[in-house]
Amino acid sequence: METSSHREVNGTAITSHDVARLAEVSQATVSRVLRDDPKVRPQTRQRVLKVLAETGYEPNAAARAFRAGRTNSIGVVVARLSYQLYPAMLEAIGAQLARLGQRMIVWDSDHGGDAPAIRALRQGVVDGVILTAATAESDFLREIPALRSAVVLLNRVVPEYGSDQIESDNLDGGRRVADYLVACGRKRIGLVGGIPRASTIRDRERGFREALQAHGIELSPHYCFRSDTFSHASGVQAAQRLMELASPPDAIFCVNDVLAMGMMDGARERGVRVPQDVWIVGYDDIEIASWGAYDLTTVRQPMEQMVSQAIELLLARIEDRDRPVEQRVLANELVIRSSTARTMPPYPDKDDS
Repeated sequence: METSSHREVNGTAITSHDVARLAEVSQATVSRVLRDDPKVRPQTRQRVLKVLAETGYEPNAAARAFRAGRTNSIGVVVARLSYQLYPAMLEAIGAQLARLGQRMIVWDSDHGGDAPAIRALRQGVVDGVILTAATAESDFLREIPALRSAVVLLNRVVPEYGSDQIESDNLDGGRRVADYLVACGRKRIGLVGGIPRASTIRDRERGFREALQAHGIELSPHYCFRSDTFSHASGVQAAQRLMELASPPDAIFCVNDVLAMGMMDGARERGVRVPQDVWIVGYDDIEIASWGAYDLTTVRQPMEQMVSQAIELLLARIEDRDRPVEQRVLANELVIRSSTARTMPPYPDKDDS
């Protein structure tokens, strides 16, 4: 039975039965008024609405969801929870869903998360799913056309799949880093990346390379390091190789912050000073990037906005499965800290512009 704690009758919470008794109608009629059923006579509707207003009655959210065929549960598929970006993203999703009266169910795709999430959608356990680490090879994406369900990609773009997608502008982020380093006079520029399965990594690297080429700088293969993982250990390995070159890089862009932190630690182990000998730039601006031990220059993604808009798109898709697909790209920000000597790029004088 539906309940509300706004008002009480004889010391107990108001129910739809009380509303029906006070309005002198059946409980079925109260339910029809709440559903805005056009078959209810106007005078009856007004009488029920008057009692609803006087008592402050509100129907139970779970009961409303049941009637609408909804669970008020949203699934979230995550990966690489060891990387601080994803727990922070998950926390933001959970907080925003809770404010909207939605429950969050989480699956880890690194440990078979796609299959149970697909089952949950098929069985109606969740109303929709947010994918935070999808690639073109993801099982979930191949199932989207058959599922015809509400699915949103967050922090990823896979253009060939017809689902709502939202990310920050990784292409522009890579360009910003290259433009900054060149404007500040860096000449021997390196890149530390990984296997570019994800759109985020591909776009960061592509934007970085394209911007360097626009400045007449060809990225030397000797100054590039690629690893299967995006870990701190891989960053240390990159430092071992790049810092032992006869003419090592004087600036290095790492495609995520953990790689950059490993690069910094590996460089320091070899007596290489940051930023006096080499500038290091990361990507994502995870919390630890701002800690004094690293104080890392990095590209900050608008995480709260991305999460908010992903949830907005998902809830809209749940309401209307036939609405046009949206792919949104949000601007990001280059955050300059002491791993690049806190140096801002030179700007032309106003008279020269």
